[in-house]
Amino acid sequence: MNLWDRLATIDRRIIYLLVALGVIIPIVAKLSFRVTPLREVRQAYEEIEKLPPGSVVLFSIDYDAASMPELQPMLVAMLDHCFRKNLKVLMMGHWPLGLPLGQIALEQVAQKYHKKYGVDYAFLGFRPGVAAVMINLGKDLRQVFNTDYRGTPVDSLPVLRNVHNYNDIAILVGLEAGATGDAWVQFAQARYNQKIILGATAVVAPDLYPYLQAGQIVGLIGGLRGAADYEQLVQVPGPAFLGMPAQTIIHILVVVLIILGNLGYFARRQGGRR
Repeated sequence: MNLWDRLATIDRRIIYLLVALGVIIPIVAKLSFRVTPLREVRQAYEEIEKLPPGSVVLFSIDYDAASMPELQPMLVAMLDHCFRKNLKVLMMGHWPLGLPLGQIALEQVAQKYHKKYGVDYAFLGFRPGVAAVMINLGKDLRQVFNTDYRGTPVDSLPVLRNVHNYNDIAILVGLEAGATGDAWVQFAQARYNQKIILGATAVVAPDLYPYLQAGQIVGLIGGLRGAADYEQLVQVPGPAFLGMPAQTIIHILVVVLIILGNLGYFARRQGGRR
């Protein structure tokens, strides 16, 4: 078997081994590198950065465990940014299976900054009916959430006493693994002119760029790269920042293997003709 035959028929076990090494070595060695944050991520950061203390930021958890590796680091980094600036944080979600992930991150970051539940932040939970929830939030938040997830009346929580609708929410942050981000733009931004930042998985993010270009959202954080950029901007390196070297190496490996496989295929094909 000549070289071209070997390139065209690389044993898949060798490929699996190379992929495994490409993931394990950067993580174990804790390799890292800094890159210039993407413009759309910096836009999101600057929108949060310029809010005055006491402004209300509403987070919507629209993902579950399958998308956690990309979206959870975004959430943690943005919560860190909000609490560091003494912003008030509310959290809800349209994906019931993802809400515990949001709650875990919220409690951890709030504890880090010694924030008090009900005063500095609140967890509203889930209500069914995506479009109905979004529209009614624009009318009166209490039509949707008259209690928090614990059953505590929202009027008894100081953080919510002056929050009635989108007019009282400085920025809405939607973390998206599906099409819920489209609904936020359609029902919250288009109808009520709510300012929105969207974070999304790398697969979903390309579909959201038209909203950014049209000015319907004010920032976009896409995939692990976007999460790493935001971690870098808030100067709190986390799992996204540490995971980027492994992801970069695997992307390069895949491209190299595709090129080698195609070179082997065409060389064998030419040899067969001769």
